Amino acid sequence: MITNLQDVLSTNIKGMKRSAIRELLKYLGTPGLISFSGGFPSPLTFPVEDLKTIMMEVMDTEASSALQYGPTEGDLLLRTLLADRYKKQGVDVSVENVIITTASQQALDLIAKMFIDRGDYVIVGLPSYLGGLSAFNSYGAQMIGIPMDEEGEDPVVMEAELKKLQDMGKKPKFIYLIPDFQNPAGVTMTEGRRKEIIALAHKYDVMILEDSPYRELRYEGETQKTMYELDGTGHVIMLGTFSKIFCPGFRIGWVVGHPDVLDKIVVGKQATDLCTPPFTQRIAARYIEKGLLDPKIEDIRKMYSVKQKGFLQALDNYMPEEISWTKPEGGLFMMAYAPKHIDTNALLLDCIKDAKVAYVAGTSFFCDGGGKNSMRLNFSYETLEKNEEGAKRMGDFFKSKLAK
Repeated sequence: MITNLQDVLSTNIKGMKRSAIRELLKYLGTPGLISFSGGFPSPLTFPVEDLKTIMMEVMDTEASSALQYGPTEGDLLLRTLLADRYKKQGVDVSVENVIITTASQQALDLIAKMFIDRGDYVIVGLPSYLGGLSAFNSYGAQMIGIPMDEEGEDPVVMEAELKKLQDMGKKPKFIYLIPDFQNPAGVTMTEGRRKEIIALAHKYDVMILEDSPYRELRYEGETQKTMYELDGTGHVIMLGTFSKIFCPGFRIGWVVGHPDVLDKIVVGKQATDLCTPPFTQRIAARYIEKGLLDPKIEDIRKMYSVKQKGFLQALDNYMPEEISWTKPEGGLFMMAYAPKHIDTNALLLDCIKDAKVAYVAGTSFFCDGGGKNSMRLNFSYETLEKNEEGAKRMGDFFKSKLAK
């Protein structure tokens, strides 16, 4: 080993940190632990028997292509089927507007690689998705956080920040948003708020990166139009993934955008992995082609809807009155807020050790280092019974800490 590894590390890797969420996974083997920490879908949602059949069909009839290298843009059948699904939902998308990535995390990395030079500005929410923040940070972005209310990011604050940058002779490379059941807060942006932010993007000529992994997991309320659909001018790049509605282990995501933008992403992907695995892409395509995906999503909605309602009720029953939480209409997450003097990061290991409950401390999601009194809670992975038991344990734990 060389004398000093730090001397030869790149500036990019020195700026990276281990994911707080992935680091928590090491505790999942703790006997009796109930985890609200990861973004794991329930294993009960995986279509195991259907996939066994389709895998054998692909191996019997398409092995020579499915096991070979594929085009960087992705499997043409899969791209066509995804475009058709968007069209049925009222979104004007053609196959030329879709490329496949190795899950949406790769898409975030490729877009960061494409747009960000060290010192460039990116606008994000307060809080925002840790995977996005990590990708942007790894390329040296300076992130400007915009506080949220129950309708999404505050457009008044956003415009003030855009104006400030304009006065400095600068503008952000893009605005990063998760409009539907935001991770971590669970908030859904209203259509009016979406239109306000799109108008700002037009006014200041800024791209919008719309991350949409949870959109199809709505349990109540009305579906909102995508920002991609509302924009219609090419200012919006939209990301999707199968990780929450099909199989996270397949690592299949996609980018929807203007062909000129997608061309540059393809160039970046060719330097990264050449192509997303053709085998899993073709299995996913055949699964959709057989008409199996939409019924499966409906089954997932029904399962998670029961869990969402049960978990919200359990929090009402067991958490101390000093702690509040968001009430998402869909997705997998909600954000809880303790009194300002409570540091959820400092208490996390105690909660794992004493209460056998894990959550994600909120500071991971705040680009400005805030959120010390907050925590993200996931309700999709554990059973309904464990969600209730975990809420009770967590409630007892925080009641004891608040009493002190």
